[in-house]
Formats: sequence, structure tokens, C-alpha cells
Amino acid sequence: MKIKIKTYIMLVIAYLLVAVPFKVMEVIPGFTDIRPVMLLGPIYALFYGIPGCVVFALMNLVMDIIGGDLAWSSIAGLLANFAGPMLLYYYWNYISKSKPHLRTAGNIIHYCIIIFLMALLEAGIITPSVSAFYPDVDRELFFTMVLLNTALFPILFGIPLTILIREELGFKLLEKK
Repeated sequence: MKIKIKTYIMLVIAYLLVAVPFKVMEVIPGFTDIRPVMLLGPIYALFYGIPGCVVFALMNLVMDIIGGDLAWSSIAGLLANFAGPMLLYYYWNYISKSKPHLRTAGNIIHYCIIIFLMALLEAGIITPSVSAFYPDVDRELFFTMVLLNTALFPILFGIPLTILIREELGFKLLEKK
């Protein structure tokens, strides 16, 4: 139990260290900002599975509260930020025929495709909610920002960080038993 609590604390601290400094980079005030923290979703899913996905989603909600951005659409954000990483986790553990690693070009391509699908899923969950509750928000800009945040940060920064964590630090990716 102590190991699990320490793990959750470590995941929360890592999230806050990446999220807080960039909270001021708003694109649509109160709704979306530039979010490098999105690179952690796939990492949490690959290394910690469902608990990592839960922490990632809950921390997104916590950041909405801390940033004063809590809105009805935050519920969609909570669901999307759980579902997106879960898609990656599910793919590597139940669909893919290869082990979850990023040592081959094929796995990196699979990773990028799943990340893009994850980004589409998240944008597809959050955008209609924001649009329904806040019709003045530019729907296309919002969708684009969610898509870019959720795809680009995990691909550009998440791949090298995942490789570093696995290969240099020796963390093991979570695999189904």
C-alpha cells in the first residue's frame, strides 16, 4: 500500500511540475491553453496503466479548479483525459501484437497513430461540451487546440521522454499478464 501511495504522490507532483508553469499560456481564456502537460497522459498510461489514467484525468480537473477554469465542460475534460490515455493503454495491452516499447520504427509509427486517434477522441469529447455550454467559444479553434495539445506534445516530447524513462532509468512499461 505504501508503494501505491508513493506512486500516486509522485504522479501528482510530476503533473504539477509540468502543468503549473504553463498555465498562463492561454489561447482561449478560461477554456484552453498551451498544455505541455499532455505529454504525460501516454506516459502515465504506458507505465502505470489504469491508475495512471485516473491520476492524469483527476489532475486535469484539479488544474481547472486551481486555475479558476472550472466549468460544466470540465466534466467532459475529465472523461476525455481518462479515455484518451486508456485508448493507448488498451491498444498496447489488448490489440497490438507487439510488446509496448518504442525501440522500433514500427512501434513508433503505431504510437503516433494511436496518439493522433487519442487526440481526436479527446477533442471529440470536449469540444461539443464546450460548444453546448459556451456557444460564443470558437469551436474550430478550440477543437484545433485540443487536437494539437493532445497530439504534438506526446509525440514531440513524449516519445523521447518515454525512451529515456524506459531505457536509461530502467522503468518497465506496464504489460498485461
